[in-house]
Amino acid sequence: MTEICARSGVDAVDTRALFGLVRGFAQSDITTGRATLQPLLLAFGFDALERDGKLYFRTRSGRAEAAITEEELVVLPDMEGSFESVRAPDAETAGQVRVSFFDAQSSYEVRSAEARFPDEEARGVAQTELPLAMTGGEGIATVERWLAESRVARESARFALPKSRLMIGAGDVVEFAGRRYRIDRVEQAEAQLLDAVRVEPGVYMPSDSDGEATMTRPYLGPVPVFPVFMDLPLLSGQEVPHAPHVAIAASPWPGPVALWSAGQDSGYELNRLFAAAAVVGTTETPMARARPGVWDRGAPLRIRLASGELVSVGMNEVLNGANAMAIGDGSSQKWEVFQFARAEVVAPDTYEVSLRLRGQAGTDGLMPDVWPAGSTVVLLDPTVLQVELPLSARSLARYYRVGAAGRGIDDANVVLRVEAFDGAGLRPYPVAHLRARRDRNDSLTVSWIRRTRIDGDTWQSFEAPLGEESEAYMVRVVQSGAICSEFVVTMPQFVYPADRRSADLVTGLFRVEVAQVSASYGPGPFRAIDLMN
Repeated sequence: MTEICARSGVDAVDTRALFGLVRGFAQSDITTGRATLQPLLLAFGFDALERDGKLYFRTRSGRAEAAITEEELVVLPDMEGSFESVRAPDAETAGQVRVSFFDAQSSYEVRSAEARFPDEEARGVAQTELPLAMTGGEGIATVERWLAESRVARESARFALPKSRLMIGAGDVVEFAGRRYRIDRVEQAEAQLLDAVRVEPGVYMPSDSDGEATMTRPYLGPVPVFPVFMDLPLLSGQEVPHAPHVAIAASPWPGPVALWSAGQDSGYELNRLFAAAAVVGTTETPMARARPGVWDRGAPLRIRLASGELVSVGMNEVLNGANAMAIGDGSSQKWEVFQFARAEVVAPDTYEVSLRLRGQAGTDGLMPDVWPAGSTVVLLDPTVLQVELPLSARSLARYYRVGAAGRGIDDANVVLRVEAFDGAGLRPYPVAHLRARRDRNDSLTVSWIRRTRIDGDTWQSFEAPLGEESEAYMVRVVQSGAICSEFVVTMPQFVYPADRRSADLVTGLFRVEVAQVSASYGPGPFRAIDLMN
């Protein structure tokens, strides 16, 4: 192959470019003069063929370049007659054509175009993926031409011509008996044996469709994401108790976000993939402490969201777990879970939530006197995922890198965080109804009601399930901020006699703190009562 010749409207510059495509996507059979082309070449509607040691590019038009008659045909011994015509059965013909390509009118997303005849009953679908950037109109024109070509090309022909017609070769369109055929294969022996398929000029006429108009999205540069790590209690009971939760916020959202983790700042492994941004925001008003277990009808909490939106739900839906939100100081440990029924838009990306249930899932023990303005809030929806963390790594500092998955862990916008988690899903709830009474012997009896973190919402059982390996409580006697004594009891009651108070040097006002103990977590949040000696 020493020369490239352009014919039928393909100029020299296009020829050189297309030759590179041919070398990459086509395999030429020089001995037969037939070029086996990939659909990439067919998308442009041209043929690449070899004749006399030269490579030709020819645009398909269906225009006849020669006419042959019955008298010119040569009868060969292995042929049945001078002109063999075969029509492919319907079962071998695709009734629908679909092609995938890159949309040149938008941000190069993968799009598909398909076509089928209105009267087509065949179920076969021919599908092709093109590594090309095309407009929607070009994609539709391509599938329409392929579909029409496939129906016309069902009819193939085989005939022989004398050597006096050697000028007719592969790629030429000839007319015979009022029909046009494109020659696809030439075999030269005592005569020139030709294989051809039926063509029609109307197939190659421009399509009437301009395609669907699309808009190009503006370029969005890479930006760091904002990860929020939360050590939360069990909410549905289906979570891994010791594993923390992570919410990812970003504006704009960079696509899938990856969380990589490692025991040190090297050797990271993929931990989680986040497909969508979480609803994360900050408070613009304070939220004071409220009694858990009853509806908080206090002042609305104003929240400004970085992304997403909030919606109002019915009170029954709230009681069934809807609209759960975590509020915290931004660290991974201190989070209160509350729910809300009403969400009202008061400004762009700004909501006021009211009619709340506070201190859910035992987080009333972490509720401060007031959550100040600037606190972080996260809507606990399916975009918030749990981190894969082995139980042996609980309470150990681990390294986490968070960033766009497509840009890799070495991207400059990847965020590094070092976090340790105690496993709040294992944390016992604070005790309830802490009370004290003094008997005639001046002994103080402190009593309380146990709570459970597992299956505690049912009313069918006589008593709430224990939820721990054994029942145990830690009792502290505190005065002036110092721990005077500490006890472990196995019943929801503690007796503090007068002689023991004297031994502990307890005088005047003091405090008794009680917490349920878990064998795996230790004591949960303490509930306190102030007493006078």
